[in-house]
Amino acid sequence: MRKNYETKLWGGRFREGEDKLMEEFQNNYTETLWLLQSDIIGSKAHVKMLVKCEILTEEEGTTILKGLEAIEEDLKENKLDLDGDYEDVHTFVELDLLNRVGDVAKKLHTARSRNDQVNLDMKLYVREQLKAVMGSLNGLLSSLEQTADENPWLMPGYTHLQRAQVVTFKYHLMAYHSMFSRDLRRIQDAYKSLTESPLGCGALAGTTHEIDRQYTADLLGFDTVYSNFMDGVSDRDFILEALADFSILMMHLSRLSEELCLWTSAEFGFVTLDDRYTTGSSIMPQKKNPDAAELVRGKTGRVYGNLMGLLTVMKGLPLAYNKDMQEDKEYFYDSLNTTIQCIDIMERMISTLKARPENMKKAVKKGFLNATEVADYLVKKGMAFREAHSIVGQIVIYAEDNEKAIEELSLEELSKFSDVIDNEIYTYIDYENILNKGIKKEML
Repeated sequence: MRKNYETKLWGGRFREGEDKLMEEFQNNYTETLWLLQSDIIGSKAHVKMLVKCEILTEEEGTTILKGLEAIEEDLKENKLDLDGDYEDVHTFVELDLLNRVGDVAKKLHTARSRNDQVNLDMKLYVREQLKAVMGSLNGLLSSLEQTADENPWLMPGYTHLQRAQVVTFKYHLMAYHSMFSRDLRRIQDAYKSLTESPLGCGALAGTTHEIDRQYTADLLGFDTVYSNFMDGVSDRDFILEALADFSILMMHLSRLSEELCLWTSAEFGFVTLDDRYTTGSSIMPQKKNPDAAELVRGKTGRVYGNLMGLLTVMKGLPLAYNKDMQEDKEYFYDSLNTTIQCIDIMERMISTLKARPENMKKAVKKGFLNATEVADYLVKKGMAFREAHSIVGQIVIYAEDNEKAIEELSLEELSKFSDVIDNEIYTYIDYENILNKGIKKEML
Protein backbone atom coordinates (compact mmCIF):
# COMPACT_ATOMS: atom_id res chain seq x y z
CA MET A 1 0.00 0.00 0.00
CA ARG A 2 1.40 3.42 -0.97
CA LYS A 3 1.63 6.25 1.52
CA ASN A 4 -1.13 8.87 1.50
CA TYR A 5 0.61 12.02 0.18
CA GLU A 6 -1.77 14.34 2.02
CA THR A 7 0.72 17.15 2.59
CA LYS A 8 2.40 17.04 -0.82
CA LEU A 9 1.36 18.22 -4.27
CA TRP A 10 2.97 15.23 -5.96
CA GLY A 11 3.45 11.53 -5.37
CA GLY A 12 1.35 9.68 -7.91
CA ARG A 13 4.28 8.08 -9.72
CA PHE A 14 6.12 7.00 -6.56
CA ARG A 15 5.89 3.50 -5.02
CA GLU A 16 7.42 4.58 -1.72
CA GLY A 17 7.32 7.66 0.42
CA GLU A 18 10.29 9.88 1.16
CA ASP A 19 12.87 8.98 3.74
CA LYS A 20 12.21 11.09 6.85
CA LEU A 21 15.66 12.64 6.59
CA MET A 22 14.96 13.57 2.96
CA GLU A 23 11.71 15.22 3.99
CA GLU A 24 13.51 17.32 6.57
CA PHE A 25 16.41 18.02 4.21
CA GLN A 26 14.30 19.51 1.43
CA ASN A 27 11.54 21.09 3.51
CA ASN A 28 11.67 24.89 3.74
CA TYR A 29 8.09 25.51 4.84
CA THR A 30 8.70 27.10 8.23
CA GLU A 31 11.65 29.14 6.94
CA THR A 32 9.57 30.76 4.19
CA LEU A 33 6.24 31.52 5.83
CA TRP A 34 6.92 35.14 4.91
CA LEU A 35 6.04 34.15 1.32
CA LEU A 36 2.42 33.32 2.19
CA GLN A 37 1.01 36.75 1.37
CA SER A 38 2.76 36.85 -2.01
CA ASP A 39 1.61 33.31 -2.80
CA ILE A 40 -2.01 34.21 -2.13
CA ILE A 41 -1.79 37.41 -4.22
CA GLY A 42 -0.32 35.46 -7.13
CA SER A 43 -2.91 32.71 -6.84
CA LYS A 44 -5.79 35.20 -6.87
CA ALA A 45 -4.49 36.74 -10.09
CA HIS A 46 -4.05 33.28 -11.61
CA VAL A 47 -7.66 32.33 -10.78
CA LYS A 48 -9.01 35.53 -12.32
CA MET A 49 -7.08 34.77 -15.49
CA LEU A 50 -8.38 31.18 -15.60
CA VAL A 51 -11.93 32.51 -15.39
CA LYS A 52 -11.29 35.13 -18.07
CA CYS A 53 -9.92 32.43 -20.38
CA GLU A 54 -12.91 30.14 -19.56
CA ILE A 55 -10.66 27.45 -18.11
CA LEU A 56 -12.63 27.84 -14.87
CA THR A 57 -16.30 28.72 -14.67
CA GLU A 58 -17.41 31.93 -12.99
CA GLU A 59 -18.79 29.88 -10.12
CA GLU A 60 -15.58 27.92 -9.67
CA GLY A 61 -13.51 31.08 -9.80
CA THR A 62 -15.71 32.84 -7.26
CA THR A 63 -15.53 29.89 -4.87
CA ILE A 64 -11.73 29.64 -5.09
CA LEU A 65 -11.27 33.40 -4.77
CA LYS A 66 -13.45 33.55 -1.66
CA GLY A 67 -11.40 30.74 -0.15
CA LEU A 68 -8.12 32.49 -0.92
CA GLU A 69 -9.45 35.76 0.49
CA ALA A 70 -10.49 33.95 3.66
CA ILE A 71 -6.97 32.53 4.03
CA GLU A 72 -5.56 36.01 3.42
CA GLU A 73 -7.80 37.56 6.05
CA ASP A 74 -6.89 34.89 8.61
CA LEU A 75 -3.22 35.48 7.82
CA LYS A 76 -3.56 39.21 8.48
CA GLU A 77 -5.34 38.53 11.77
CA ASN A 78 -2.87 35.83 12.84
CA LYS A 79 -5.64 33.23 12.88
CA LEU A 80 -4.07 30.72 10.49
CA ASP A 81 -3.08 27.37 11.95
CA LEU A 82 0.35 27.02 10.33
CA ASP A 83 1.36 23.84 12.09
CA GLY A 84 1.81 20.78 9.94
CA ASP A 85 4.18 18.70 7.89
CA TYR A 86 3.89 20.79 4.72
CA GLU A 87 6.57 20.73 2.06
CA ASP A 88 6.37 24.46 1.34
CA VAL A 89 4.03 27.45 1.55
CA HIS A 90 2.45 26.64 -1.83
CA THR A 91 1.39 23.25 -0.50
CA PHE A 92 -0.02 24.84 2.64
CA VAL A 93 -2.14 27.34 0.70
CA GLU A 94 -3.51 24.74 -1.69
CA LEU A 95 -4.35 22.20 1.03
CA ASP A 96 -5.82 24.83 3.35
CA LEU A 97 -7.95 25.99 0.44
CA LEU A 98 -9.04 22.39 -0.13
CA ASN A 99 -10.24 22.18 3.46
CA ARG A 100 -12.23 25.41 3.03
CA VAL A 101 -13.87 25.05 -0.39
CA GLY A 102 -13.64 21.36 -1.26
CA ASP A 103 -12.45 19.62 -4.42
CA VAL A 104 -12.75 22.72 -6.61
CA ALA A 105 -9.52 23.87 -4.95
CA LYS A 106 -7.73 21.16 -6.93
CA LYS A 107 -8.31 23.24 -10.07
CA LEU A 108 -6.26 26.17 -8.72
CA HIS A 109 -3.02 24.79 -10.08
CA THR A 110 -4.28 24.40 -13.65
CA ALA A 111 -1.78 25.87 -16.17
CA ARG A 112 0.71 26.61 -13.42
CA SER A 113 3.86 24.95 -12.05
CA ARG A 114 5.53 25.50 -8.73
CA ASN A 115 8.49 26.71 -10.80
CA ASP A 116 6.76 29.79 -12.21
CA GLN A 117 4.72 30.12 -9.02
CA VAL A 118 7.71 30.38 -6.70
CA ASN A 119 9.54 32.82 -8.92
CA LEU A 120 6.44 34.98 -9.03
CA ASP A 121 6.14 34.83 -5.25
CA MET A 122 9.75 35.90 -4.85
CA LYS A 123 9.37 38.75 -7.33
CA LEU A 124 6.30 40.04 -5.52
CA TYR A 125 8.03 39.76 -2.15
CA VAL A 126 11.30 41.34 -3.30
CA ARG A 127 9.41 44.20 -4.92
CA GLU A 128 7.47 44.93 -1.76
CA GLN A 129 10.49 44.69 0.51
CA LEU A 130 12.60 46.99 -1.65
CA LYS A 131 10.05 49.66 -0.79
CA ALA A 132 10.71 48.99 2.89
CA VAL A 133 14.47 49.38 2.35
CA MET A 134 13.87 52.67 0.53
CA GLY A 135 11.76 53.89 3.44
CA SER A 136 14.51 53.12 5.94
CA LEU A 137 17.13 54.75 3.72
CA ASN A 138 15.07 57.92 3.44
CA GLY A 139 14.91 58.05 7.23
CA LEU A 140 18.69 57.72 7.50
CA LEU A 141 19.25 60.38 4.83
CA SER A 142 16.97 62.78 6.70
CA SER A 143 18.77 62.23 10.01
CA LEU A 144 22.20 62.64 8.41
CA GLU A 145 21.15 65.93 6.86
CA GLN A 146 19.63 67.24 10.08
CA THR A 147 22.58 66.22 12.26
CA ALA A 148 24.99 67.69 9.70
CA ASP A 149 23.13 71.02 9.63
CA GLU A 150 23.24 71.19 13.42
CA ASN A 151 27.01 70.56 13.57
CA PRO A 152 28.99 72.86 11.22
CA TRP A 153 32.16 72.54 13.34
CA LEU A 154 35.71 72.57 12.03
CA MET A 155 37.37 69.17 12.09
CA PRO A 156 40.35 67.46 10.48
CA GLY A 157 39.82 65.66 7.19
CA TYR A 158 41.98 62.55 6.78
CA THR A 159 43.83 60.59 4.17
CA HIS A 160 45.66 57.40 5.19
CA LEU A 161 44.08 58.07 8.62
CA GLN A 162 46.51 60.99 8.94
CA ARG A 163 45.29 64.55 9.42
CA ALA A 164 45.25 66.17 6.00
CA GLN A 165 43.14 69.31 5.53
CA VAL A 166 40.49 71.17 7.44
CA VAL A 167 36.87 70.30 6.69
CA THR A 168 33.69 70.53 8.74
CA PHE A 169 31.88 67.82 10.63
CA LYS A 170 28.83 68.74 8.56
CA TYR A 171 30.70 68.18 5.32
CA HIS A 172 32.10 64.86 6.54
CA LEU A 173 28.63 63.55 7.42
CA MET A 174 27.26 64.74 4.10
CA ALA A 175 29.82 62.57 2.31
CA TYR A 176 27.86 59.61 3.72
CA HIS A 177 24.64 61.31 2.70
CA SER A 178 25.98 61.20 -0.87
CA MET A 179 26.86 57.50 -0.55
CA PHE A 180 23.45 56.53 0.81
CA SER A 181 21.76 58.65 -1.87
CA ARG A 182 23.50 56.50 -4.48
CA ASP A 183 22.36 53.41 -2.58
CA LEU A 184 18.80 54.71 -2.70
CA ARG A 185 19.04 55.21 -6.47
CA ARG A 186 20.39 51.68 -6.88
CA ILE A 187 17.49 50.23 -4.88
CA GLN A 188 15.06 52.33 -6.89
CA ASP A 189 16.59 51.03 -10.12
CA ALA A 190 16.33 47.44 -8.84
CA TYR A 191 12.68 48.06 -8.03
CA LYS A 192 12.00 49.55 -11.47
CA SER A 193 13.69 46.60 -13.17
CA LEU A 194 11.13 44.15 -11.77
CA THR A 195 9.01 44.43 -14.90
CA GLU A 196 8.59 40.82 -16.12
CA SER A 197 6.02 38.37 -14.80
CA PRO A 198 7.04 34.68 -14.77
CA LEU A 199 3.48 33.41 -14.29
CA GLY A 200 2.50 31.22 -17.22
CA CYS A 201 6.01 29.94 -17.91
CA GLY A 202 4.97 26.64 -16.34
CA ALA A 203 7.70 24.23 -15.33
CA LEU A 204 9.96 25.39 -18.18
CA ALA A 205 7.97 25.20 -21.43
CA GLY A 206 4.72 27.04 -20.84
CA THR A 207 1.35 25.32 -21.05
CA THR A 208 -0.95 23.97 -23.75
CA HIS A 209 -3.87 25.83 -22.16
CA GLU A 210 -4.92 29.04 -23.88
CA ILE A 211 -4.02 31.41 -21.06
CA ASP A 212 -3.51 35.18 -20.99
CA ARG A 213 -0.10 35.84 -19.43
CA GLN A 214 -0.28 39.59 -19.96
CA TYR A 215 -3.56 39.75 -18.06
CA THR A 216 -1.99 38.31 -14.91
CA ALA A 217 1.04 40.55 -15.43
CA ASP A 218 -1.28 43.57 -15.51
CA LEU A 219 -3.17 42.41 -12.42
CA LEU A 220 0.09 42.02 -10.51
CA GLY A 221 1.64 45.32 -11.60
CA PHE A 222 4.21 44.01 -14.08
CA ASP A 223 4.82 45.70 -17.42
CA THR A 224 5.30 42.55 -19.44
CA VAL A 225 6.00 38.79 -19.34
CA TYR A 226 9.20 36.83 -19.79
CA SER A 227 9.88 36.32 -23.49
CA ASN A 228 11.44 32.92 -22.79
CA PHE A 229 9.76 30.36 -20.53
CA MET A 230 13.03 28.69 -19.51
CA ASP A 231 14.51 32.02 -18.46
CA GLY A 232 11.32 32.90 -16.61
CA VAL A 233 11.54 29.95 -14.23
CA SER A 234 15.31 30.01 -13.73
CA ASP A 235 15.96 33.77 -13.45
CA ARG A 236 17.34 34.82 -10.08
CA ASP A 237 19.09 37.96 -11.34
CA PHE A 238 16.61 40.20 -9.55
CA ILE A 239 17.53 38.64 -6.20
CA LEU A 240 21.24 38.86 -6.96
CA GLU A 241 20.83 42.51 -7.94
CA ALA A 242 19.09 43.26 -4.65
CA LEU A 243 21.77 41.39 -2.68
CA ALA A 244 24.51 43.27 -4.55
CA ASP A 245 22.80 46.59 -3.77
CA PHE A 246 22.44 45.57 -0.11
CA SER A 247 26.14 44.67 -0.02
CA ILE A 248 27.24 48.06 -1.33
CA LEU A 249 24.85 49.75 1.10
CA MET A 250 26.24 47.70 3.98
CA MET A 251 29.77 48.63 2.93
CA HIS A 252 28.83 52.30 3.35
CA LEU A 253 27.19 51.58 6.70
CA SER A 254 30.32 49.73 7.78
CA ARG A 255 32.58 52.64 6.82
CA LEU A 256 30.42 55.02 8.83
CA SER A 257 30.43 52.55 11.71
CA GLU A 258 34.22 52.48 11.66
CA GLU A 259 34.28 56.29 11.80
CA LEU A 260 31.92 56.25 14.79
CA CYS A 261 34.16 53.72 16.56
CA LEU A 262 37.17 55.96 15.95
CA TRP A 263 35.42 59.22 16.79
CA THR A 264 34.07 57.90 20.10
CA SER A 265 37.48 56.67 21.26
CA ALA A 266 39.50 58.70 23.79
CA GLU A 267 42.18 59.11 21.12
CA PHE A 268 39.74 61.11 18.95
CA GLY A 269 36.91 62.16 21.25
CA PHE A 270 34.99 63.84 18.43
CA VAL A 271 31.53 62.49 19.29
CA THR A 272 29.61 60.79 22.07
CA LEU A 273 27.02 58.14 21.25
CA ASP A 274 23.76 57.97 23.12
CA ASP A 275 23.77 55.45 25.98
CA ARG A 276 20.94 53.54 24.30
CA TYR A 277 23.27 52.40 21.50
CA THR A 278 26.31 51.51 23.59
CA THR A 279 27.12 48.88 26.19
CA GLY A 280 29.52 48.48 29.09
CA SER A 281 32.05 45.96 30.26
CA SER A 282 31.44 43.15 32.70
CA ILE A 283 34.79 43.82 34.37
CA MET A 284 35.80 47.42 33.52
CA PRO A 285 33.28 49.88 35.00
CA GLN A 286 34.55 52.86 33.01
CA LYS A 287 33.85 51.39 29.58
CA LYS A 288 31.27 52.71 27.11
CA ASN A 289 31.57 50.59 24.01
CA PRO A 290 30.13 51.51 20.56
CA ASP A 291 28.54 48.07 20.19
CA ALA A 292 25.78 49.12 17.79
CA ALA A 293 28.37 50.49 15.36
CA GLU A 294 30.55 47.41 15.79
CA LEU A 295 27.62 45.09 15.11
CA VAL A 296 26.74 46.94 11.91
CA ARG A 297 30.38 46.63 10.84
CA GLY A 298 30.34 42.92 11.67
CA LYS A 299 27.02 42.13 10.00
CA THR A 300 28.34 43.55 6.73
CA GLY A 301 30.31 40.33 6.21
CA ARG A 302 27.12 38.35 6.64
CA VAL A 303 25.39 40.22 3.81
CA TYR A 304 28.47 39.85 1.60
CA GLY A 305 28.40 36.12 2.33
CA ASN A 306 24.77 35.79 1.25
CA LEU A 307 25.56 37.47 -2.07
CA MET A 308 28.53 35.22 -2.68
CA GLY A 309 26.51 32.20 -1.57
CA LEU A 310 23.76 32.75 -4.14
CA LEU A 311 26.24 33.65 -6.89
CA THR A 312 27.97 30.37 -6.18
CA VAL A 313 24.68 28.43 -6.21
CA MET A 314 23.75 29.87 -9.59
CA LYS A 315 27.10 29.75 -11.34
CA GLY A 316 26.94 26.14 -12.58
CA LEU A 317 23.23 25.44 -13.04
CA PRO A 318 21.94 24.16 -16.37
CA LEU A 319 18.56 25.34 -17.60
CA ALA A 320 15.94 25.37 -16.37
CA TYR A 321 14.79 25.00 -12.75
CA ASN A 322 16.98 23.10 -10.26
CA LYS A 323 16.28 22.53 -6.57
CA ASP A 324 19.52 24.39 -5.77
CA MET A 325 17.55 27.58 -6.38
CA GLN A 326 15.54 26.96 -3.23
CA GLU A 327 18.52 28.44 -1.38
CA ASP A 328 17.74 31.91 -2.77
CA LYS A 329 15.02 32.50 -0.20
CA GLU A 330 17.04 32.27 2.99
CA TYR A 331 19.89 34.28 1.45
CA PHE A 332 17.53 37.10 0.51
CA TYR A 333 15.44 37.05 3.68
CA ASP A 334 18.49 37.14 5.95
CA SER A 335 20.14 39.95 3.99
CA LEU A 336 16.93 41.95 3.83
CA ASN A 337 16.31 41.85 7.58
CA THR A 338 19.97 42.45 8.41
CA THR A 339 20.19 45.43 6.07
CA ILE A 340 16.99 47.11 7.27
CA GLN A 341 17.95 46.57 10.91
CA CYS A 342 21.41 48.06 10.31
CA ILE A 343 20.00 51.10 8.48
CA ASP A 344 17.52 51.73 11.29
CA ILE A 345 20.06 51.39 14.10
CA MET A 346 22.45 53.71 12.23
CA GLU A 347 19.68 56.27 11.81
CA ARG A 348 19.13 56.27 15.57
CA MET A 349 22.83 56.56 16.34
CA ILE A 350 23.23 59.49 13.96
CA SER A 351 20.13 61.34 15.14
CA THR A 352 21.15 61.12 18.82
CA LEU A 353 24.94 61.52 18.76
CA LYS A 354 26.55 64.56 20.41
CA ALA A 355 29.45 66.27 18.67
CA ARG A 356 32.41 67.58 20.69
CA PRO A 357 33.57 70.55 18.63
CA GLU A 358 36.26 71.58 21.12
CA ASN A 359 38.11 68.31 20.55
CA MET A 360 37.73 68.59 16.80
CA LYS A 361 39.22 72.08 16.87
CA LYS A 362 42.16 70.95 19.00
CA ALA A 363 42.87 68.20 16.47
CA VAL A 364 42.78 70.78 13.68
CA LYS A 365 45.31 72.96 15.48
CA LYS A 366 47.74 70.07 15.96
CA GLY A 367 47.66 68.75 12.43
CA PHE A 368 49.31 71.41 10.19
CA LEU A 369 46.08 71.27 8.22
CA ASN A 370 46.76 74.64 6.61
CA ALA A 371 50.03 73.49 5.02
CA THR A 372 48.42 73.15 1.57
CA GLU A 373 47.05 76.67 1.92
CA VAL A 374 50.56 77.98 2.66
CA ALA A 375 51.65 76.41 -0.63
CA ASP A 376 48.65 77.99 -2.39
CA TYR A 377 49.58 81.35 -0.84
CA LEU A 378 53.12 81.08 -2.24
CA VAL A 379 51.71 80.18 -5.67
CA LYS A 380 49.54 83.31 -5.50
CA LYS A 381 52.78 85.22 -4.96
CA GLY A 382 54.13 83.85 -8.23
CA MET A 383 56.06 80.78 -7.06
CA ALA A 384 55.83 77.46 -8.92
CA PHE A 385 53.80 74.90 -7.00
CA ARG A 386 56.62 72.31 -6.83
CA GLU A 387 58.95 74.89 -5.26
CA ALA A 388 56.20 76.03 -2.90
CA HIS A 389 55.53 72.40 -1.88
CA SER A 390 59.18 71.93 -0.95
CA ILE A 391 59.35 75.16 1.06
CA VAL A 392 56.20 74.31 3.02
CA GLY A 393 57.65 70.89 3.83
CA GLN A 394 60.63 72.66 5.42
CA ILE A 395 58.29 74.99 7.33
CA VAL A 396 56.43 71.98 8.75
CA ILE A 397 59.69 70.38 9.91
CA TYR A 398 60.67 73.63 11.59
CA ALA A 399 57.26 73.96 13.26
CA GLU A 400 57.42 70.35 14.47
CA ASP A 401 60.87 70.86 15.94
CA ASN A 402 59.67 73.96 17.76
CA GLU A 403 56.33 72.41 18.81
CA LYS A 404 54.32 75.15 17.15
CA ALA A 405 51.49 75.30 14.63
CA ILE A 406 52.27 77.07 11.36
CA GLU A 407 50.01 79.98 12.25
CA GLU A 408 51.91 80.36 15.54
CA LEU A 409 55.22 81.01 13.76
CA SER A 410 56.26 84.65 13.64
CA LEU A 411 56.67 86.53 10.38
CA GLU A 412 60.41 86.63 11.07
CA GLU A 413 60.47 82.82 11.33
CA LEU A 414 58.37 82.31 8.20
CA SER A 415 60.37 84.79 6.07
CA LYS A 416 63.49 82.67 6.60
CA PHE A 417 61.98 80.21 4.14
CA SER A 418 60.90 82.73 1.49
CA ASP A 419 61.13 86.49 1.16
CA VAL A 420 57.72 86.68 -0.56
CA ILE A 421 55.96 85.86 2.71
CA ASP A 422 54.33 88.87 4.39
CA ASN A 423 51.64 89.52 7.02
CA GLU A 424 48.88 88.59 4.57
CA ILE A 425 49.74 84.94 5.12
CA TYR A 426 48.06 84.86 8.54
CA THR A 427 44.71 85.84 7.06
CA TYR A 428 45.19 83.41 4.21
CA ILE A 429 45.87 80.40 6.44
CA ASP A 430 43.29 81.12 9.14
CA TYR A 431 41.15 77.99 9.35
CA GLU A 432 37.82 79.79 9.22
CA ASN A 433 39.00 81.82 6.24
CA ILE A 434 40.30 78.74 4.42
CA LEU A 435 36.77 77.40 4.09
CA ASN A 436 35.59 80.69 2.61
CA LYS A 437 38.07 80.64 -0.25
CA GLY A 438 37.41 79.48 -3.82
CA ILE A 439 35.59 76.22 -4.35
CA LYS A 440 35.99 75.32 -0.66
CA LYS A 441 32.91 77.46 0.02
CA GLU A 442 30.92 74.41 -1.06
CA MET A 443 31.89 72.75 2.23
CA LEU A 444 30.05 75.32 4.33
